[in-house]
Amino acid sequence: MKPERFGLMALLAVTVVWGTTFPAMKLLSTQLDALQIIWLRFVIALAVLAPLWWGMWRHERLWGCALGALLFLAFWLQIEGLARTSSNRNAFVTGLNVLVVPLIAMAAMGRRYGWRLWAACGMALLGMTLMFHENEPWNLGDTLTLASTVFYALYILALEECARRTVARPLRATRMAAAQALVMAVASTLLLLGRDGGMGWLQATAHLPTDAWVALLYLGLLASVVVVTLQAWGQQRVDAMRSAIVFGLEPVFAALTAWALLGERLGWAGLAGAALIVAALVFSQIPPSARAQPA
Repeated sequence: MKPERFGLMALLAVTVVWGTTFPAMKLLSTQLDALQIIWLRFVIALAVLAPLWWGMWRHERLWGCALGALLFLAFWLQIEGLARTSSNRNAFVTGLNVLVVPLIAMAAMGRRYGWRLWAACGMALLGMTLMFHENEPWNLGDTLTLASTVFYALYILALEECARRTVARPLRATRMAAAQALVMAVASTLLLLGRDGGMGWLQATAHLPTDAWVALLYLGLLASVVVVTLQAWGQQRVDAMRSAIVFGLEPVFAALTAWALLGERLGWAGLAGAALIVAALVFSQIPPSARAQPA
């Protein structure tokens, strides 16, 4: 099996786990705010990954810290959005990174794509109109989630650039994950201290129900330690555009999990809108007659 196929399999596993994190974060967002969730999640991850700092190469630290800053902004905005909208809506807006990635690549990197991308954008816009007006119009939570999607698209492109610039000495994915976990933990600590003047809120975590602690452990261990490592490893073998295709499946897994665990439902208009968004994600990746070329 080619290394690229292993990479695609790793990214598919990442996407499946991501889809299951939305209900877990939704559950926690009723008891903790976004910064508190990020802090607890990545302190758990850092406790596991901290030993990997010994023997870390300098360029692994630099790239890991830069990627961690982008990841922090994406996570923070996503959880803030999730607290203000449903997990289904949050997941489908997040899934739009498959369209945001090429748009940013065009604007910032001079890449060019054909009419299919613009048609896909129109399909996604129509799908979002149907989905978001079924129960209520576009809200602040959806806007925060869209901002999160932009930062995550930047993260995907940065991972591709990282892999391109370190071909001679590939970065070790586990150590990259350790560097990112440290940045996430430190950034959330500083913001919590600046906002609250201390960490007194930690006392309240002793009273969190069992299902909340299960969700935190799931997010900290599987969805942070394993997933961040797998994504860094997978994207060393798969380019940003193909990675975004795989990540476009995230809303499907999220909707299934939200239906099974939270009882969230979509009506006919919502289902039609969701189907259009997924169709847009797939359609945008159909190979055109002429490949995209850098400007």
